[in-house]
Amino acid sequence: MLVSPALNPALREARFDDDTPLDPSGARAARTAAPHLPAADRYAAGASARCRATARELGLGAPDDLEVAPAGWRLGRWSGLRLDEVAAAEPEAVAAWASDPEAAPHGGESLRGLLDRVGGWLDSGAGDGGSAPPTRGVVRLLAVVEPAVVRAAVTHALGLPPAAFWRLDTGPLTLTTLTGHPGRWNLATGLPLTPAGAVSGEG
Repeated sequence: MLVSPALNPALREARFDDDTPLDPSGARAARTAAPHLPAADRYAAGASARCRATARELGLGAPDDLEVAPAGWRLGRWSGLRLDEVAAAEPEAVAAWASDPEAAPHGGESLRGLLDRVGGWLDSGAGDGGSAPPTRGVVRLLAVVEPAVVRAAVTHALGLPPAAFWRLDTGPLTLTTLTGHPGRWNLATGLPLTPAGAVSGEG
């Protein structure tokens, strides 16, 4: 079960940045969502400030108590910049990045690299908690991860071509569930962590 982090200023601005913490509005939204979080046997969070803060506000425990989930997309020198800024300054580089899964004009990680990294984590038992495979049939892992990690996991799990990554949207504080095993994953995506009719965004 993959939960995307609550909104923060960087996500609102479409900024390549995973070090900006939640603002009060995002923290309130996560606390509102907490009672609607499904139970799990294991809990994990990505290393970004917004993932760790979201996990804390959701009541999953202190960061040191959680397993380590994959980090977000490593975008090199574009980190901290807005997409529109980069597109205006480097249109050819952005076009290559969005069309070629092997391209990494920012000096960071290519889309292929992201898909392979997240796919390896998923197929290994989502990290398996650093232990041997479980003896019982079903183990539920819930991880708070960056939207790009959710999209990469879905792309890998369903055997989609890399270009499909760009066609997937992951809203804040939504739940994406993958059930099954390597080579046979089923998907339930975009489930809001709010009661029916409630507002999950600003407040």
